[in-house]
Formats: sequence, structure tokens, C-alpha cells
Amino acid sequence: MAAFRPAVPPPPAPAEEQADLVEVFKAERRMELKRQGRVLKTYRVSLGFAPRHHKEREGDGRTPEGLYAIDRRNPRSSFHLSLHVSYPDADDRARAAARGEDPGGDIFIHGLPNGWRKLRTPHGRRDWTAGCIAVTDAEIREVWARVPDGAPVRIHP
Repeated sequence: MAAFRPAVPPPPAPAEEQADLVEVFKAERRMELKRQGRVLKTYRVSLGFAPRHHKEREGDGRTPEGLYAIDRRNPRSSFHLSLHVSYPDADDRARAAARGEDPGGDIFIHGLPNGWRKLRTPHGRRDWTAGCIAVTDAEIREVWARVPDGAPVRIHP
């Protein structure tokens, strides 16, 4: 098998096509990119393997709920491109600390796994991530181009 080569990220979309909000509806497995209240694009997503309720701790398989932001990008991810969601925030850390637990982290919007794992990923048929929000590789390229750093991410139950 050939060595892994990181994806070449797409260039940013024109300003008028940039999202000013990413909205995720966990119960519907849907993500919308919005600009000034108008839906630019809708995606079917896979979530953490135990998606009900808000993420509480490392390893719980839950996708967080609340208002976060895109705070960095990773073109060398073990998934096809990834955008980091700013979980945990101060409230998440405080709640976890009160329980004596690690809140976890590394929540991303990403594509499918790189390498042979891509072939065994049930995207669209079931939830399979460790808490992330997953789309297809073609879709993450669109999301990467249309979602600027700092864009808010609102995740609904």
C-alpha cells in the first residue's frame, strides 16, 4: 500500500459563499452551512457512536451540544481534512472537573478516515466517530472552503 499523503486543501470560496454559521441538528443527522440566516448547503452527517446527550467526558462517544467555533484546521489529519470545534469550553471543563473527569477534546468536522479504514467506514448508515461530525471527503472539501476560522458552530440535540 502506498504511503499516506496529506490532502491538498481547496482554496477558500468567494466571500459571498462563505458561511457565517455552521448548524448541526444531531437528531436529524443534518448539518447546515448558513450565511445571514440563509441555508447555503445541507449535509447528512455521522456523529459519535453514542450521540444522545451532551458530551461529558473523554471516551463517552457523544457529540457535544452548544455553541462553539472553528478554531483551527488540520490538513494532515488521519481523516480527509478536519476543522476543529472549540469543545471543551470553560463550562464543559468546569462540569467535568466537578465530576473528577477529563472532558475530552479533539472534536472535529472531518471527512472519512485515510487509508484502508475508509473502505470499512459505514458513513451515512450509522454513527461511527468518537464524538466528531463526519461528512464524505467531497463534502469536507466544500465545508473547508466555505467555513472560515472563527465561524460559530451551533450543535443542537
